[in-house]
Amino acid sequence: MNIHEHQAKEILREYGAPVSNGIVIETKNDIKDKIAKLKDGSYVLKAQIHAGGRGKAGGVKLIKEKNNLVTEAEKMFGKVLVTHQTGPDGKEVKRLYIEEASNISKEFYLSCLVDRASSQIAFISSTQGGVDIEKVADESPEKIITKKIDYKKEGPSNDEITEIISIFDLKGEQIKEGKKLIRILYNILIDKDASLIEINPLIITKEKNLICLDAKMNFDDNAMFRRPEIFKLRDLNEEEPAEIEASNHELAYIKLNGSIGCMVNGAGLAMATMDIIKLYGQEPANFLDVGGGATKEKVTAAFKLILADKNVKGILINIFGGIMRCDVLAQGVVEAAKQVNLSVPLVVRLAGTNFKEGKKILEESKLKILSASDLNDAAKKIVDAIN
Repeated sequence: MNIHEHQAKEILREYGAPVSNGIVIETKNDIKDKIAKLKDGSYVLKAQIHAGGRGKAGGVKLIKEKNNLVTEAEKMFGKVLVTHQTGPDGKEVKRLYIEEASNISKEFYLSCLVDRASSQIAFISSTQGGVDIEKVADESPEKIITKKIDYKKEGPSNDEITEIISIFDLKGEQIKEGKKLIRILYNILIDKDASLIEINPLIITKEKNLICLDAKMNFDDNAMFRRPEIFKLRDLNEEEPAEIEASNHELAYIKLNGSIGCMVNGAGLAMATMDIIKLYGQEPANFLDVGGGATKEKVTAAFKLILADKNVKGILINIFGGIMRCDVLAQGVVEAAKQVNLSVPLVVRLAGTNFKEGKKILEESKLKILSASDLNDAAKKIVDAIN
């Protein structure tokens, strides 16, 4: 689960991290009243969307006079920003953040994340702030330090923290502030079940102060039942409607840009299904894992989700029955297909528990369903059908 920059900064502030003062504007009618309460000075106006690259898309502006702030805020509110992370349709700006401008002397990169490969907490620090860390890793790997911490300990040791911030070449009081920030990020990650905390850039001002100028936080969806204070920060306006609907049915669904809808049980099998669709020259329209113990109602909901995507020209269902019974899936598919008046080709591959009963249910439904003997056959048939 993602949250906005201003929300991430509020969490940082609660833990004692250095962040700039700012205000949030959530409706266009509040712009004039909220800005009127600000002191005179220079400000940074930021669009609040769940995507990187806002600056290049016109979503971050330095405003040097308060008189211009209202005009620029009204222009930005409701604007559609298209960045490398939004896709071609972009995201509409429905929330603004205005903060005091900082006199930047140096920019750094700092992040703290769960490293699943090593089951440790990884800190990444770099002298190259304000740019994509992936680009730095490719072009200047020597400018990055990665330090992994055993989460079973009380936290990073003083030596580990010193190593993490060594690349910043901090001086005097900045060293103390830098060490404090590392502990804060670690504590937030553990306390709030965060999966990523990214400060980009972390800056030193001309006044020699350390400030988190931008902040991004991601949280583990599976832990939100015990983090209600974080779950309250969820902004449904920033999420794909189909993915919201999927979460209501406990379905793992991610919308993609292809034309073949997929319904599969098991994440690994779902990835293999998507890969073989690409192998035959088409693109998957979604990732959808109905899980191991899906009910008829869940399958029906999943089928409707796929068909709600106007880009879908055909559907491939690939089920290997274990706990998931093929006859239960077949009943859900038949019920959903009748409810939505199925009008696109449908290929079904069933194997495992009760697959014979499942095939019989599909055959007797009188729906136009193509049966496949294996995954390779299924992919070939759905691609041929939509072509």
